[in-house]
Amino acid sequence: MQMNSRFAVAVHILTLIAAGEGQPVTSEYIAGSVNTNASLVRRLLSQLTRAGLTTSQMGTGGGALLARPADQITLGDVYRALDEGEIFALHREPPSPACPVGRNIQAVLEARFDAAAHAMEQELDRTTIADTTAEIGEREEQAAVKDG
Repeated sequence: MQMNSRFAVAVHILTLIAAGEGQPVTSEYIAGSVNTNASLVRRLLSQLTRAGLTTSQMGTGGGALLARPADQITLGDVYRALDEGEIFALHREPPSPACPVGRNIQAVLEARFDAAAHAMEQELDRTTIADTTAEIGEREEQAAVKDG
């Protein structure tokens, strides 16, 4: 996997739902906030639902809800919910076994890539959706004070 915007969009979606304070949020509303199409939002919501992070309320006034409290959903949970595979990729073609570097580079890189991926997941596990929601609230308050 190469890091793309799906993770950022998924965190945006969950933070927006958390900010809704228990009111269902429609995929159309989410799409407007993210500035993308509702079908992408629905696909991501489907993945988040399969991972137990969101749920849907059907019918009039329906929409997406968090499946558990925002302070119990970490960015690591979101990352793992997307199941996008490895962050770092090795060579597409095997390097030359006749070369000392070619023979060993994959093993050397795999160890470093695994350590980096583990460190990233640990960092993502330190932040919850409640944290992102609170930080956005703080930024909005600061902007309101600054604007007058």
